[in-house]
Amino acid sequence: MASFQFNTPLTEADVRQLSVGDSVTLDGVVFGIRDASLIRMFDKGVPCPVDLRGAALLHTAPNVRKLPDGRYEPLCIGTTTSMRMDRFTEALLRDHGVRAILGKGGLSAKSAELMAKHGAVYLSVTGGAAAGQTLQVEAIEEVHWEDLMPECLWKFRVKAMGPLTVGIDARGANLQLDVQREAERRSAEILKAMGAA
Repeated sequence: MASFQFNTPLTEADVRQLSVGDSVTLDGVVFGIRDASLIRMFDKGVPCPVDLRGAALLHTAPNVRKLPDGRYEPLCIGTTTSMRMDRFTEALLRDHGVRAILGKGGLSAKSAELMAKHGAVYLSVTGGAAAGQTLQVEAIEEVHWEDLMPECLWKFRVKAMGPLTVGIDARGANLQLDVQREAERRSAEILKAMGAA
């Protein structure tokens, strides 16, 4: 397993060199996105207000404080579970050119196939690491669709965000599914041994 540092936006060449289990840190812009903003884009057909080509998207609904000058201060930039947003993966990769999705818990086998096809990766965020992750956000540069608060579309300026683990690589290998299958295999062995005891 190797370690990589990238500046966003990402290129297809950047992500094609990654393998599941590799460690990644990101500098630059990461966009925060969640159910409500994705529903607005894809179910309601509202054009995305930012260019997502080469983007890294973080599944989040952050805790923030609005300052007197209108800017937002990050209080807790946590990560949410990705699977319920799985259905948006194809359009994000195909139509918007997204190169990385950051979240917890992984995505489906179908999304892994799409990442291989379009040249993208899923980067797993360590659960419970919101305090450290928040310190890696240097600024909230833009907020779109504030009426969806906190599920707006956020533009975060980050420094050394990570380490992130490659959970799905651009060849379609899926670490989360591999771990799940191994756990199921071991569980079956244990249950079988208990029945024989």
